[in-house]
Amino acid sequence: MAGRPAEPEVIWARPERTGRGPKPAYSRGDIAAAAVRIADAEGIDAASMRRVAAELGCGTMSLYNYVPRKEDLYELMVDAVSAEYDLGESSGDWRADMTVIARQTRAIMYRHPWVTRVMTTAYGFSPNALRYLEWCLGALEPLAIDPGLKMQLIAMVNGTVMATVRNEQAMAERARGLPWSEEQEQAVRGAYLAGQVASGAYPHLAALLAAPAEPVDAEEIFETGIARLLDSFTPRTEAPRTEAPRTETSRTG
Repeated sequence: MAGRPAEPEVIWARPERTGRGPKPAYSRGDIAAAAVRIADAEGIDAASMRRVAAELGCGTMSLYNYVPRKEDLYELMVDAVSAEYDLGESSGDWRADMTVIARQTRAIMYRHPWVTRVMTTAYGFSPNALRYLEWCLGALEPLAIDPGLKMQLIAMVNGTVMATVRNEQAMAERARGLPWSEEQEQAVRGAYLAGQVASGAYPHLAALLAAPAEPVDAEEIFETGIARLLDSFTPRTEAPRTEAPRTETSRTG
């Protein structure tokens, strides 16, 4: 297809538009914004090159002059929503800073549910991705561990947030497609589980279920998971902390 290179290419190293002619009618920002609007409203599958071109009022083949591949379009989209991070001055408390960034990541993924389907570490070269990485490394400056471990920490925080959000999204999507209520299904599954436990085949599970249980709080589970992950990177000379002060809502930013 015209405009599509046969060899690997970083979209950010490519001029805004190839070929001669008048000044480009659209910027990458225009293209990314149109694609994000479509994906936010209808899902990532709707954000095809043809649909984005129609949204901009140009021909599909013309769009390939700006964005050679659909994968490049996804990279532009991820970079566009990554601009939503509020990266102010680091607080000097690396755990607090990484907790705040995890909350922001979760909020972005809830505002743009399609992100969990297209996000990949290959998109780490975009302007906003580099801005994010530089901020995280600056926030981790007080942490006395090897640079490689700092990169692992950042990757694991991102992976934990993405896995959490994707699971929450999958559960919600499944619930929307059921012909009965979530409460009805939980009652049926709970009765089945009780019968299995009563058989005596699962003594450890029976003991667990017999213990007093607190209501499940998704926000608390998220916060605790991130805190324990960060504590696992804490040097022995530095006292771990189970939670950081909450300064914003995890899902809404």
